[in-house]
Amino acid sequence: MGTLVRITVYAGSADDAKAAFTRGFARIAELNRVFSDYDPGSELSRLQDGASVSADLGRVLRVAQAVAAETGGAYDITAGRLTALWRLRKVPADEDLKAARAASGFTKLKLLGDRVSLRVGMRLDAGGIAKGYAAAEALRALGVTRALVAVSGDLAIGDPPPGRAGWKIEAQGRVFELSNVSVSTSGSSEQYFEAGGKRYSHIVDPRTGWPLETARSVTVIHKDGAWADALSTALTVTANKSQVVCYTPTAQACDVEHSSRQ
Repeated sequence: MGTLVRITVYAGSADDAKAAFTRGFARIAELNRVFSDYDPGSELSRLQDGASVSADLGRVLRVAQAVAAETGGAYDITAGRLTALWRLRKVPADEDLKAARAASGFTKLKLLGDRVSLRVGMRLDAGGIAKGYAAAEALRALGVTRALVAVSGDLAIGDPPPGRAGWKIEAQGRVFELSNVSVSTSGSSEQYFEAGGKRYSHIVDPRTGWPLETARSVTVIHKDGAWADALSTALTVTANKSQVVCYTPTAQACDVEHSSRQ
């Protein structure tokens, strides 16, 4: 999925730890074959209208569509042609941008049972959701409970280390002590290019087709990894400041309190 993965475990022995690492990285490799749009052979890259989807892709698509509906399209897994255009690190031609927008839009994607219905020319980009899902799935695969999986800015956090109340996580200049949650940080401050005197982030607003031009980041704490990842992406698009947002019982420690339906 175009990033690095780090797994930390507390286990009863070195052999137990090595076995946990083997299971965790095997699960990451499996999910990379599903979600990577850097791999033309991945399930996501080969997906066509009417195809049946794997259980993992089906779960992620359902969360993606729920987050898209809840955020008015601020997160949209169908915006792959738009993100591919802006990955070229130049301002696209108007006609290319228009064609990419016409092929995008979460309302044009349907999941009926295990079969997907796609608009012709649509391309999916799971970059704003799959890493959070993968981190949580790898954590479950480890076979040990005292562990942390980091997939880039997406963390899946298990039981606390011995003798501690939680794992210490720094977000937006603050330190949180957390356990049994997922944490995702999305931001527009580090990955960008400049053209015509403007600064264009790697995060694209699917509603307009244009990248963010201001630097900000949002950290989301949520019990579900896919939701944390997709919501952090959506809130980075819509927020007017950098912040931490909680969808868990620890919300009193955050800027905004939410009671999640998930």
